[in-house]
Amino acid sequence: MKSKHLFVITILFVLSICCQATMAQTKQFKALLVTTTNGWHHESLHSGVLAIQQLGAKNYFDVVLFENPEGFTDKYVEQFGVVIFLNTTGDILDSAQQKVMERFIQSGKGYVGIHSASDTEYDWDWYTKLVGRMFHIHPAIQTAKVNIIDATFPGLQGFASIKLWTDEWYEFGPEKVSDLHYILSIDESSYDPKANWPHRNKKGVGMGKLHPISWYHNYDGGRSFYTALGHMPSVFSDPVFLNHLYAGIYWAATGKK
Repeated sequence: MKSKHLFVITILFVLSICCQATMAQTKQFKALLVTTTNGWHHESLHSGVLAIQQLGAKNYFDVVLFENPEGFTDKYVEQFGVVIFLNTTGDILDSAQQKVMERFIQSGKGYVGIHSASDTEYDWDWYTKLVGRMFHIHPAIQTAKVNIIDATFPGLQGFASIKLWTDEWYEFGPEKVSDLHYILSIDESSYDPKANWPHRNKKGVGMGKLHPISWYHNYDGGRSFYTALGHMPSVFSDPVFLNHLYAGIYWAATGKK
C-alpha cells in the first residue's frame, strides 16, 4: 500500500510540474497576421511579417501567419486576441468570413491595420467603420514632419520632438465614425501633398491643418488601431516604428495602454 501511495504522490507531483511548465510558457496573447492582397502587393510585406514575428518573440506573444483562406472560421479565430491586417489590399474575405470577423470584434477582441489595410474591403461598410477612415490617394514618397497629437498613447518615444519621416503619405476620405482618437499627424507644409491619378480619375490636394496618420477607437464591442506608416521595407527595421506598432497591437489585444 505504501508503494502505491508513493507512486500516486509521484505521479501527481510530475503532473503538477508539467502543468506549471505549461502555464509558464503561456504567452500574453495570440495574434493572427493576415497579409492577403487582391490589389497592390507591397514590397514591405516580407519585412513586415519578420518584424511582427520578432515583436512577438521580444514581447512574449504568439504570431500566427494566416495561410488557409478556407480556415477563417469562428472556431479558428477564437484562440486569438487580435487580428492584424498587414498591407492587405482589395477584397480578401467572402461574406461568411466577414461575419466571422464581425463576431470576433463583437466578442471583445482587437484589430490592427497597417498602411494599406485602409485600402481593403471598401464595399464592406462594417470594415470601413472598423478602420475609421479609408485611403483615397497618395503623392510620391517624400520626407515629412510627423507630430504627436495624443501623447498619452504609449510607444511614441521616438516622436517626442518633431520627427522627420520618409514614407508614402496617404490622404484619407471622411471619417466613417465620430470617435476616432488621433495619435500622429503629418505637417502638410513640410511636403507636397498634391497628387493626380488620371487613370483612376482621382486627385489629391491634402487634408489641411489636421492630416492624421495613426488613430485608435473602440468599435462594436472591440478595439481598433490603425497606422498609415509601413509602406517601405526599411520602416520595419526602425525601432521608432516598431515601438509605435507594438503599442497598438498590445492595446488592441488587451485594452491596456
